[in-house]
Amino acid sequence: MENLSDISVIRRVLERHGFSFSKSLGQNFIINPGICPKMAQSCGADKDTGVIEIGAGIGVLTAELAKTAKKVVCVELDSRLLPILDETLAEFDNIEIVNADIMKTDLHRLIAEKFPGMEVVICANLPYYITSPVITMLLESKLPVKAITVMVQKEAAQRLCTPVGSRESGAITVCTNYYAEAKQLFGVSRGSFMPAPNVDSAVIRLDIRQEPPVRVSDESRFFRMVKAAFSQRRKTAVNSISSGMGLAKTQVADALKKCGLSPSVRAESLSMEELAMLCENLEG
Repeated sequence: MENLSDISVIRRVLERHGFSFSKSLGQNFIINPGICPKMAQSCGADKDTGVIEIGAGIGVLTAELAKTAKKVVCVELDSRLLPILDETLAEFDNIEIVNADIMKTDLHRLIAEKFPGMEVVICANLPYYITSPVITMLLESKLPVKAITVMVQKEAAQRLCTPVGSRESGAITVCTNYYAEAKQLFGVSRGSFMPAPNVDSAVIRLDIRQEPPVRVSDESRFFRMVKAAFSQRRKTAVNSISSGMGLAKTQVADALKKCGLSPSVRAESLSMEELAMLCENLEG
């Protein structure tokens, strides 16, 4: 197999298949040869593990995962890449490409059919524009997976991995920390991609929790409240929650008071425990 991180190799392969990059799909292929082996080693896969990859590019990460894991199933949206992947991954017999949209794929069914009896992890170089929707979907689906390792925009990595209650936290931080323990693994410079994006990236790993860190009686309502609380970051929690959930400000203020919190508190200063307690008091 040729070096799929080599710019000249990538250009030859793409030209041979008449492929051009799609801005709408956020395609940036990895050309730094040290990144994909490191991701494959960090994702938690071994010879008894199955891997779901989201988006293959020309297969550079896919190949490294196939060397590490028992089986790799890659969900790739762009059908133009399928003949390229047939060529670049021809030497591997433990890779399957599924031409589908990850947001519309029944992943519970895919895992049951493709990875019977195996532990499963997810690994991906995610396009920036779908980072939050994909991560939220993967976590809220409560898939039987051990970990999710993804490369995302540096700022997104910081928000996903920051503690709940810190200034940088947001609704996606709460969602991530509810379902997983998040940690940033290593940074990736913008020059590591072709074409080069305007921002740097980072690789993070989300180790799925067996149990959430807090108990809430209605998860759907909890996350509706969290989304409302962070929807207007310059406003107080009272204002943002009341407008986002259609509740009277007095009701939200009373719930905060029952939690021992000030009516002027902002959402980003609330801990996971305080958010859960606030939701329960709103229920009451």
